[in-house]
Amino acid sequence: MNLEFNKLDNVNAELIITLEEKDYSDKVKKQLKEIGKNRPEPGFRAGHVPMGLLEKKYGAAVKYDIVNREISDALYDYIKQNNIRVLGQPIADKDNIFKDGDKDFTFKFKVGLAPDINDHIGKDMKVPYYTIKVTDDMVAKEIESLRKRFGVQGPGEETEPDAVIKGVISELNPDGSVKEDGIVVDNGILAPIHFTDEEQKKLFEGKHPGDIVTFNPAATCNSNVTEMSSMLNIDKNDVDNHKGDFNFEIKEIIVLKPAELNQEFFDNAVGKDKAYNEEELKAAVAELIKSQLSADSDYRFTIDARNTVQKAVGELELPEEVLKHFLISQNEGLSEENIDEEYKKIKPQLEWDLIKEEITDRFKIEVNEEDLMNEARAAVYRQLSQYGPQSLSEGILDYYAKEVMKDPKNRESFERNALNRNVFKVIKENVTLDNKEVEMDQFTKLFATA
Repeated sequence: MNLEFNKLDNVNAELIITLEEKDYSDKVKKQLKEIGKNRPEPGFRAGHVPMGLLEKKYGAAVKYDIVNREISDALYDYIKQNNIRVLGQPIADKDNIFKDGDKDFTFKFKVGLAPDINDHIGKDMKVPYYTIKVTDDMVAKEIESLRKRFGVQGPGEETEPDAVIKGVISELNPDGSVKEDGIVVDNGILAPIHFTDEEQKKLFEGKHPGDIVTFNPAATCNSNVTEMSSMLNIDKNDVDNHKGDFNFEIKEIIVLKPAELNQEFFDNAVGKDKAYNEEELKAAVAELIKSQLSADSDYRFTIDARNTVQKAVGELELPEEVLKHFLISQNEGLSEENIDEEYKKIKPQLEWDLIKEEITDRFKIEVNEEDLMNEARAAVYRQLSQYGPQSLSEGILDYYAKEVMKDPKNRESFERNALNRNVFKVIKENVTLDNKEVEMDQFTKLFATA
């Protein structure tokens, strides 16, 4: 067997494989013998079928399979043994035709090569890093939110924006009088905060038990059949017959009473023994906000770092024919008709993947088990944080992290995330950070102009 590798340009090469009869003939005979042992022919017992008969009946098919396997193995072994960084999959030449009568075969393949990349990462590269300023107003709003979160519901004397109102719902005639034999819901419940119409919400502002409010159920929910059926306690098919006004006689107002600023609330809000008074609560909440915002800062850094590195690298030369051929073979929605347009969309991500690979190789970035556990813990934290700090003990996080890691799909996802995180960690450590402290609204505007 002879293999010839020729570079066509910086990112394309041709691999020519020549297979002679001596390279495959013994394997063909061996395979035919195996067939003879296991497959009897009329007039012959298994293991006693003449070779001539086997060659005549099965020779062409066996030869075809073995030649193709030898060529395929030689192709990928050559690439592996010579550490050739290929993109996509080799494209077989259109003249690669198997003819049974041939003894020697020559097959050509076009191979896409990964371009040489200089990532330019170093201290002379500057990347902005935005730290969001934690303001007193942010702390106050967060404490207010936490007080509501850990508050309790109770009777109120006046409606509030998030109040739940209980009373009697009565259907009206067009003239405003109560409709005889109309719908009456004795145990009606409304939550105006969920109304889609602002005017309907306003009708219930500043009301008290005993007040009667005229409103339109259909207007409160854009005539949503499910909502109206539930509100008026009627069949969905009957909703269209009741889109007029109704009275709501308020019997009871349920309001959310924010948690009192006591030790129980402090422990629920920021964790046990983390705060013993309001000042310590503010400091602890400020740290929580700062920690949460640091994730936003890091995310923004990944955008700016990628843009900075890609700009420094410049547009990469890629083996477009090979890549387009590969993309079409892997995606049902791609074809010769739309691949050019789709390739333009895909190319920036292809380039970034290659740059990440270069950074990974250059800095010898790896993903270990602790990296995977950290990703799993973060995923669990996001799910459990809604239940408060008491749900986020180290033991609980570790237990559920190990559980989610048992799913191979989760593990694969964590590996991708961890590698990506480690790449940006290395970039952050090896470039010069242009630190900027900004207000939240300034930070938000960064994404509007991205």
